[in-house]
Amino acid sequence: MKSMKGHDLKDYLDAKAAYYNQPDFIPHDPIAIPHRFSKLQDIEIAAFFAAVLAWGNRTTILNKGTELMRMMDNAPYDFIRNHQPRDRMALMSFSHRTFNGLDLLYFIEFLQHWYTNVTSLEFAFSGPTDPQDETVENGLIGFHKIFFSLEHPERTVKHISTPAKNSACKRLNMFLRWMVRKDDCGVDFGLWEHISPAQLVCPMDVHVSRVATRLGLIPEAKANWKTALALTDALREFCPEDPVKYDFALFGLGVIEKYV
Repeated sequence: MKSMKGHDLKDYLDAKAAYYNQPDFIPHDPIAIPHRFSKLQDIEIAAFFAAVLAWGNRTTILNKGTELMRMMDNAPYDFIRNHQPRDRMALMSFSHRTFNGLDLLYFIEFLQHWYTNVTSLEFAFSGPTDPQDETVENGLIGFHKIFFSLEHPERTVKHISTPAKNSACKRLNMFLRWMVRKDDCGVDFGLWEHISPAQLVCPMDVHVSRVATRLGLIPEAKANWKTALALTDALREFCPEDPVKYDFALFGLGVIEKYV
C-alpha cells in the first residue's frame, strides 16, 4: 500500500475504526467478559481483570476471564464485598501466564479494601487526574501508587504498569478506553464521567506499534510510554475529542488483518 497522508490517512483510519467498532467485535475480544454484566461495579471489576489478563492468545484470555468470573460466582462485586478470607483459598489455583494465585489474592484484597470505602474504581484513576491534564498520565501513576498502598507481594508489582517507568501501560489504557469512551456503537461502556475521552492514551503493543510505524504515525515501533504519547498526539490531529477511537483501526489492522 502506498503511504497515505493527511485526509487520506484520516479517511482510511475512520473507515477501519467504524468497521471494527461494532457489536460483532465483542464476542472475540476480552471486552466480552465485562459485557456479561449490567451493574457498574460488576462491569468495572470484570473489565479490570479482563484487561489485566489480556496478553497472549485471545481465546485463552476469554477462557481465563470466564474461569475467574466463575470462581467469583459470576457476581464479582458481591464476591469482592462479602467474601470471607477462607473463600480466597480456592483462588490460589488460578493462573494465566505469569499471573498466579498469589497475585490474584492481592488484587482481591485491594479491591475489597477499595470498594468497602469507595463506590467506584473510577476514583482511583480520576482522583490523581486533573481535568486540565492533557492525558491520563498522572492518573495512571497515581493509580499505581494507590493500588500498591497496601502490603503486597513484590512479584505482583509487575502486573500493574506505570508511565513512571516508561511502560506503554497497554492493558490499563485499554481498560480506560472501555470505561471512558462514549459512543453509540455498543462496544465501549462509557460509564465513567470524571475522565475525558480526549485525555485517553492509545493502548500500544507490538502489533499497534508496527502498524502505526508503517502508516507513518510514529517514527519507530517501540511500545513504551513516550511512543504511546507520540501515537496519541498523531491521532489527536484526526479527532482531538476522541483520539483513542482509532485503537479499533490499529488493533484490527495488526491482529486481525495482519497488516505488517
